[in-house]
Amino acid sequence: MTDTTSNQMWGGRFSAGPDAIMEAINASIGFDRRMAAQDIAGSRAHAAMLAATGVITDSDAEAIGKGLLTVLSEIETGTFAFSTALEDIHMNVEARLKEIVGEPAGRLHTGRSRNDQVATDFKLWVRDQLDAAETGLIALIRALLGQAEAGAGWVMPGFTHLQTAQPVTWGHHMMAYVEMFGRDLSRVRDARVRMNESPLGAAALAGTSFPIDREMTATALGFDRPAANSLDAVSDRDFALEFLGVASICAIHLSRFAEELVIWSSAQFRFVTLSDRFSTGSSIMPQKKNPDAAELIRAKVGRIFGANTALMMVMKGLPLAYSKDMQEDKEQVFDAADNWMLALAAMEGMVRDMTANRDSLAAAAGSGFSTATDLADWLVRVLGLPFRDAHHVTGSLVAKAEARGCDLPDLTLADMQSVHPDITAGVFDVLGVENSVNSRMSYGGTAPARVREQIARWRQAL
Repeated sequence: MTDTTSNQMWGGRFSAGPDAIMEAINASIGFDRRMAAQDIAGSRAHAAMLAATGVITDSDAEAIGKGLLTVLSEIETGTFAFSTALEDIHMNVEARLKEIVGEPAGRLHTGRSRNDQVATDFKLWVRDQLDAAETGLIALIRALLGQAEAGAGWVMPGFTHLQTAQPVTWGHHMMAYVEMFGRDLSRVRDARVRMNESPLGAAALAGTSFPIDREMTATALGFDRPAANSLDAVSDRDFALEFLGVASICAIHLSRFAEELVIWSSAQFRFVTLSDRFSTGSSIMPQKKNPDAAELIRAKVGRIFGANTALMMVMKGLPLAYSKDMQEDKEQVFDAADNWMLALAAMEGMVRDMTANRDSLAAAAGSGFSTATDLADWLVRVLGLPFRDAHHVTGSLVAKAEARGCDLPDLTLADMQSVHPDITAGVFDVLGVENSVNSRMSYGGTAPARVREQIARWRQAL
């Protein structure tokens, strides 16, 4: 490819090209080459529209279309020679197109600007990433549903403050993450709908005097409609900000789950066993099996948050319409997208492969006075105590059990009656963890029957 100088690209206004420093700070081809497929798709749609509206001839449009496919093939096969002197993916493609088809290439840019071109390319790229995120989230939710279904009735401790609170079921805990990632899925879909307006044809900022058909190019590129204001169309990066916002919230959920997997897979908990595929060993401690994939997912949130903050800082003070600052929008989004997709895939693999250790879960579920709330509820329901009084009685019984070094079900009836004389042997029916979880039948509760209802609801929704 001929290494055309930047002053030729900018036209007759400039008599000399920039020096090496300016070229280095100005060029974006090192990263925006990732949008090659989107750039060529936009150009092919634009050329077809120019021919349909009579702006260029059919023969020129046909030559441009075929030439662009040749350029795409060269890029995909790694034979394309990118030039930093040509700044960006748009000019690299156009320069190579001119080498292939000659004069018709110069007519491709009629009725558009690099401002609307880059906004279109970037939107198409982000849209593709939202589609990939949707696929990844659905796969992760399905993996969680599989875990929930297998252990819908398995008891485990539920925690607050990472202290044993009440017994729950494994299925219930898995379904909590289904709900979280389900909200992420809805945000991905919602963001895609909102961003699906085409900037193409907005030109530099004011539209164009050529009789273009923006509806045609919008439809060809899968957009719902053209963007309604040309100034906004080239200035808007809300779609990228929203993408990073959605990614950031999802990254929080991934990180929280990763933290639990790190804790649960430890020798102190033994709640889960992670597969060898998502674990590593130690260089000097042969007994170690480290949950490195979970730890790395936990760390990814920093990069995604950083990208979100960086782009907000870039955009916060920009006047309309386009400023060169906006060239700094892509690297952050590219990095965040790469790390988000990788984290989703790794989490889906870990969840699909991991084994819940039912015996360890059950043993932990019955420890730490986890049925204390069930005891308090029994005192209210059967003896008619006000809940605050029942809470006090239960606290006294917990203290007695703690002093004895036993759990609540290990106290004798006489022990309980020494705190409140009306307690009967029926209290022991609620102190088992199985009875506890089975009793939580309120909508959204941890009872296995309720968990299975939610699993069925989600399977139908997907």
